[in-house]
Amino acid sequence: MTNDSPLAVQFRPKILDEFVGQAKIISPKSWLYQVIKNDQVPSLLFWGPPGSGKTTLALIIAKETKAEFIELSATSSGVKDLKVIIDRARSAKRLGQKTILFIDEIHRWNKAQQDALLPQVENGIIILIGATTENPSFAVNGALLSRVKVVVLEALSSDDLVEIVTRAAKNLNLKIKTEGKGLISKLANGDARRALNILESAANQTKNITLDLIKEIIHKPNLLYDKSGEEHYNLISALHKSMRGGDADASVYYLVRMIEAGEDPLYVARRLIRFASEDIGLANNSALMLATSAYEACHKIGLPECGVNLAQTVIYLAKSPKSIAAYQAYEAAKSEVEDSGNLPVPLHLRNAPTKLMKDLNYGKDYQYTPLSDKTDQTYLPDKIKNKKFLPATKNKE
Repeated sequence: MTNDSPLAVQFRPKILDEFVGQAKIISPKSWLYQVIKNDQVPSLLFWGPPGSGKTTLALIIAKETKAEFIELSATSSGVKDLKVIIDRARSAKRLGQKTILFIDEIHRWNKAQQDALLPQVENGIIILIGATTENPSFAVNGALLSRVKVVVLEALSSDDLVEIVTRAAKNLNLKIKTEGKGLISKLANGDARRALNILESAANQTKNITLDLIKEIIHKPNLLYDKSGEEHYNLISALHKSMRGGDADASVYYLVRMIEAGEDPLYVARRLIRFASEDIGLANNSALMLATSAYEACHKIGLPECGVNLAQTVIYLAKSPKSIAAYQAYEAAKSEVEDSGNLPVPLHLRNAPTKLMKDLNYGKDYQYTPLSDKTDQTYLPDKIKNKKFLPATKNKE
């Protein structure tokens, strides 16, 4: 191999027709394909797992639309860097040149930094393409989110990864059997970059790539784990049920199985937050605080250090008393809302900021309970005023 750049960079597709995977969003009839070809690309937010093609797709869009491509990493840049780019983009616009600003890991920018993008996006100074592995609803502030089109990318399938490995191997004149390509695709867990990194490590040693060599490179040949496949769901289910059953040893075991096989610790942390309210809930309100803190720990320090934070939380959740009252109440209320629709809020509970609303009896006869401890005041809509959502009997703790 003579090129010094990583294999993942060397074999990055340059045009849409070379792009592998994401057929739902870049097929010839798709919305994104059409706006690219018609040179009408709006500001976008690519949400998807690592190695799913977010950066590559942004580069292709820039090339297809003949726009200048400027890349920032949210982990090492800020508003000062943005101002320099905006001045440059403003000058380019006067000359009829479009600028695509690609911000990787945009969820790592704080609210002030994200807000600085708003006027530039609105005024068309830049076409923003952000990339995130986090749910945009939580990771990107609402003002910016409302001004971009969210495009969801999925982890690449095993077939996609095999195709990518096959292309690269052919170009490099490597010998690798079908079984070897399949093993790389499994080990890559939907991540094209990881698949090519494995292939590159092997190619640096020999042109004849064997199964044993691939296993030796990974060092974890027995922990084949597909984040979107059956084993992923089997293990997270086993972790959840072990914690629910109070078996801390089994809980730690399944946690380690997932983390050591390459699972995203933030995914596990999110599930622990859900578990803290769904299965423990009112029996121990501290569980939710600890689970949320574990997520923050994973976010701040990452692997391998955050493994012990997750282990501490899993053990605590497994040993904690359990209550599903909050979960049952939410589901019961959800069912009621689906059945009865938008029932009118009782007049005495309504806000009355204007004279007209007061004339319509909004807020009339409301009893301020901190001063007037009345027990006859109703809060639910009249049609369901006697409805109970919390379970009638106390859950076993």
